[in-house]
Amino acid sequence: MAPPNDDVGAGPLMHPPAASDADTGSHPDPAALQPNIGALLHDVARAMRRRFERRARQTGLPITRQQARALLGIARNPGLSQAAVATMLDIEPIALVRMLDRLHGEGLVERRQHPTDRRVRTLWPTARAWGVIDRVLAINAETREEACAGLSPAARAALFEALSGMKANLSLADAEADAAAD
Repeated sequence: MAPPNDDVGAGPLMHPPAASDADTGSHPDPAALQPNIGALLHDVARAMRRRFERRARQTGLPITRQQARALLGIARNPGLSQAAVATMLDIEPIALVRMLDRLHGEGLVERRQHPTDRRVRTLWPTARAWGVIDRVLAINAETREEACAGLSPAARAALFEALSGMKANLSLADAEADAAAD
């Protein structure tokens, strides 16, 4: 399948239709139609997800990539509420509940009552979870090594710094937009 050439993920451009009497608008510079950073980031992320999923199946990992992401979030922040984990993962709370049901069924996540608010459930990795987390981290490292093959340590550090900066910039812009809307 050909890579997309814009942020929306459309396929490769075909020859433009012949101009007609109705086609009087100007067209963007051809360079503007080429893949940009958003499309490239999307393609890299999708390829990394596919590599992770393939490895997970090959190694018999008992959870999906999304479940692994939730489990890592809980392991990094034990004791967070379900609502906080849903926000952190940018998923709807109902989707997280279904995911947590599966993780709980695998014996990987424990739900506990909040010590001061009985309406809140906190999430904790179980002793069994740490073996699965180690496997997820190993698959992540293998996938990252494949993706970064040929990049020097300095280039890897610069890439990480640049992506972290971009994420921070966009988070700040979202926060400012949210504040302006209130």
